[in-house]
Amino acid sequence: MKKVIIIGGGAAGYFTAINAKELNPELDITILEKGKEVLQKVKISGGGRCNVTHACFDPKELTKFYPRGEKELLGPFHQFMTGDTFEWFENHGVPLKIEEDNRVFPEANTSQAIIDCFQNAVDNLGITVLKNHGVNSVYQQDEKWVINTKNQDFEADYVVVSAGSSKKVWELCETLNHTIIEPVPSLFTFNIKDKRIIDLGGISVPNAEVTLVGTNLENSGPLLITHWGLSGPAILKLSAFGARILADKNYQYNVLVNWLGQDTDSVFEELQQLKKMQAKKQVNLKSPFSDIPRRLWERLVIASEIKSNQNWADLNNKQLQNLANQLTKGLFNANGRTTFKEEFVTAGGVDLKEINFKRFESKKHQNLFFVGEVLNIDAVTGGFNFQNAWTGGFICAKAIA
Repeated sequence: MKKVIIIGGGAAGYFTAINAKELNPELDITILEKGKEVLQKVKISGGGRCNVTHACFDPKELTKFYPRGEKELLGPFHQFMTGDTFEWFENHGVPLKIEEDNRVFPEANTSQAIIDCFQNAVDNLGITVLKNHGVNSVYQQDEKWVINTKNQDFEADYVVVSAGSSKKVWELCETLNHTIIEPVPSLFTFNIKDKRIIDLGGISVPNAEVTLVGTNLENSGPLLITHWGLSGPAILKLSAFGARILADKNYQYNVLVNWLGQDTDSVFEELQQLKKMQAKKQVNLKSPFSDIPRRLWERLVIASEIKSNQNWADLNNKQLQNLANQLTKGLFNANGRTTFKEEFVTAGGVDLKEINFKRFESKKHQNLFFVGEVLNIDAVTGGFNFQNAWTGGFICAKAIA
């Protein structure tokens, strides 16, 4: 009987184990988890509802959500895709639903549905799960793998490393001659202290454009003002694609915000029209743009050197130009970052050049596999990191079975 040891009791580890055992019931599979609990990230994902995947059904389109891994995942996505994820969970008693923003959740609306599904499958299939089993070393002896934990040693024919972004496991991978791309944070809020947005936490703008000054990185989408600065999908995606650049800048950088997603000249013309049409009205009392909430509008008006009691008719061209600039290319200085919720994602991990993505197997050692976030693959928020776990886990399981 072939023995499989899976290091890491998270989403990728469980999915690999279940699929391998379903494909080949003869396998003896053990999951080793260093912590007291398994599936911790599944539990807290999506605010406790578990954002299982994303409703994007074109492999090429899907890869674009991965700042690292875009090229490598194209082949695997042709083997196991978002549609396969739907079918897999449906077949295992967990129907999924698509929400307005295309994020996908269990119909039960709780991550417990996924945890129960995995736990039941593991129990029914006779897969062993050992908690508090942190791995100290992995080495080859007489064509077998030896896995050493503080509790005991294990012998295996196949080893799957699926321990997420763990410094200790990356060090372990280095002892196996694998290169680790230095991990840096991804998916974070931009820390900005600026009087234009201070105390405006909770205000959001539906379609802003954000540009990282001095780079060709830009993104558009909903923008949220928080207690720390700027967040929301537009910022989080930018933080993911700019993860390396921002780390190199030591998180001191400038951001251009176009609150309206329109060009400056057309906004300037609109403001000139408003000056004629609303001549006797006070500028700061009401935002003429439905996307800009009144409190934010007031701040942008003040920043444009317009007095609080000025009417539209009183504005000169310089003030109108200032206001157009504030609305379409406001410059903000960011200093530092704040982790987005509990969903801590890193850019970094096992170098993708050293992996055979037809099997998710090491190119350096036969029968050594890597799945999930232990690899230098990460995605923007929205269910994509889990899809990487499902795809890698399924392909790896097939290779082992």
